[in-house]
Amino acid sequence: MSYEAHKIRLIMDLRRQGITDNRVLSALERVPRELFVPEAMRSEAYENMPLPISQGQTISQPFIVAYMTQALRLGGRERVLEIGTGSGYQAAVLAQLCRRVCTIERYRTLLAQAEGCFESLKLHNITTRLGDGGKGWPELAPFARIIVTAAALVMPATLADQLDEGGIMVVPVGPSGNQTLIKVTRQGDNFIEETLLDVRFVPLVEGLPPGRA
Repeated sequence: MSYEAHKIRLIMDLRRQGITDNRVLSALERVPRELFVPEAMRSEAYENMPLPISQGQTISQPFIVAYMTQALRLGGRERVLEIGTGSGYQAAVLAQLCRRVCTIERYRTLLAQAEGCFESLKLHNITTRLGDGGKGWPELAPFARIIVTAAALVMPATLADQLDEGGIMVVPVGPSGNQTLIKVTRQGDNFIEETLLDVRFVPLVEGLPPGRA
């Protein structure tokens, strides 16, 4: 079966699982997930499951990518902060749906690989940064949307503070084995939290790795 056939099957599967935003589904159709997974695993690129990448990280399950993207309620003009570039797949999907993606990764090797994918796909509305995602990107704040692709132990107030008025953050929260995806909406100095679903993410780690791997 070709990549295209696998992709069509995946999109149908996502619809059955409750992904109803056609713009999100179209974005997933346009982004070649096979470019973001290790070459040895490309035959599994359109299976609805997470896959391992380097540095002990994963590329998220397509359903989770679609679900988190849908929860952001993107209209097309937003500037979005992504914490945890990873493979770059989530950022590439977001780039189809918003004005600008600003994405931070703590591993140099992962960031370089992701940047190569962005360049090959001519995604010029993605700005990258090597750094500590837990600190956000205060120089560019506020952001209309923030998406966090690693689990914080508690709702990350430092990131929430970088939301614009009415802005939305989607973030997994909790210790390993007991994580919940939450949606945070800023209303003045108040942050309204909504529980979405149980998830499993790698932990959000503060600081940079030794030698900035």
